[in-house]
Amino acid sequence: MGYKTRIIAEEGKQEILITREFDIPVALLYKAYIEPDLIEQWMGTKVVKFEFQKHGSYRFETTDPQGNKHGFNGVIHDYIKKQEIIRTFEMENRKFGVQLEIYSFEPLTSKTSRLKQQVIYQSPYLRDQNLKLPFKQGINWAHNLMEEILVNLQ
Repeated sequence: MGYKTRIIAEEGKQEILITREFDIPVALLYKAYIEPDLIEQWMGTKVVKFEFQKHGSYRFETTDPQGNKHGFNGVIHDYIKKQEIIRTFEMENRKFGVQLEIYSFEPLTSKTSRLKQQVIYQSPYLRDQNLKLPFKQGINWAHNLMEEILVNLQ
């Protein structure tokens, strides 16, 4: 089975472009990125802090199978309700640097939507190091789970 989430990582560039079409309305897709209880469900992480406001910050924490905790944090720089979120993202204690993430939410019909995500790394090298992880599988798994959860909320 192929992946529904499309990932473009052009050679020598600092960015990754991610797109996915969902069988859910854009308002519900946007909600999955701003409501802590939904974030915890589809990301499989604990939301330790979440201040969804301009210049607000967030921190997520996950535990691996060996019981080790891993933190993720960032700042929400700006947003346009149901249209766009601009934030930073950093994996704590990892050497991937801080990433700038720009999420665009687009209605396709009254019941379908598209997510476009641009992730900008500090260097092509850091981006490529992150791509060596099971990045494509992980983001597809998360998007599939998110869609399943959101479809059931309708």
